[in-house]
Amino acid sequence: MISDGRSPLLLLTQGDPAGIGPELTLRAWMERLDLGIAPFAVLTDPDYIASVARSFGWNIPVAVVGPQDAAAAFTNALPVIPLSTTVSAEPGKPDPLAAASTIESIESAVALVSSGQADAVVTNPISKHVLYQAGFPHPGHTEFLAALASARAGHPVHPVMMLWSEELAVVPVTVHIPLSAVSSALTTALIVETGRIVARELRERFGLHRPRLAVAGLNPHAGENGAMGQEDDAIIAPAVEILRAEGIDTVGPLPADTMFHARARSRFDAALAMYHDQALIPIKTLAFDEAVNITLGLPFVRTSPDHGTAFDIAGKGVARPDSLIAALKLAARLTRRPSA
Repeated sequence: MISDGRSPLLLLTQGDPAGIGPELTLRAWMERLDLGIAPFAVLTDPDYIASVARSFGWNIPVAVVGPQDAAAAFTNALPVIPLSTTVSAEPGKPDPLAAASTIESIESAVALVSSGQADAVVTNPISKHVLYQAGFPHPGHTEFLAALASARAGHPVHPVMMLWSEELAVVPVTVHIPLSAVSSALTTALIVETGRIVARELRERFGLHRPRLAVAGLNPHAGENGAMGQEDDAIIAPAVEILRAEGIDTVGPLPADTMFHARARSRFDAALAMYHDQALIPIKTLAFDEAVNITLGLPFVRTSPDHGTAFDIAGKGVARPDSLIAALKLAARLTRRPSA
């Protein structure tokens, strides 16, 4: 993490090349000066990204560089750190043959940021079903990044997914599992560990002296004193008490249907939700185009736009770069924050 006032170098992964990632990357570079975007380099096939630019009629010079030269090249050209894998993809037509380049881009970004050659990783969207067809063994992007970080650290890393916007920050305690599996996956220990990581990173990366956490209940009305389910009293409430005993400002379990209006949001810095949609519905309602996905718990900063590959509009020139630009800006902001 940098603290000397210089601009950070951000590494932008390729994502699925048949999705909107290449288009968003090019649009972000074109808006770099107007929006004050910190220097970034994309890890991809330079010939492919140049061909995407030509397909839109955009005159964007591409500079093939190493990480040490990327910031200097950024003003006048899109810096590209080349992959060893050739990319051949058609927008809107996902192909498992492109999975190797998608994976190499992520692995290379983690290696470079872990060795101190860059300051943060910003990931373009991937398609899990495409990667699965190519034998990808991880549930998703976050888990893959955690596995790479764990291998480098020599011990397990617990990743926590946060969706952040200026209006709201939410954390799903359980993520990509069926709704029917949530109750059995929830444990007091999982909620406590998630809360600890969120509080620590709000202090160390966001600079909040005393982060305030709000914990949602699982059942309607947070269980209504056990009348609508036992999980709130038996699992969630004890976790809240443990976090409070550790000095973390925590309230809950709260009825999820009244947690997210403006007055309620003013009382906390991050909300811990018990399952995926309980967290993502409110933030995507409030900040669909600006929300950023952050992986907490990693030894480096990782952000991502809060949307998918959008194969249906890839190559049509209509994809909006707002969320990617927000992810780039937040990554730069977090790298400038000295560790506590």
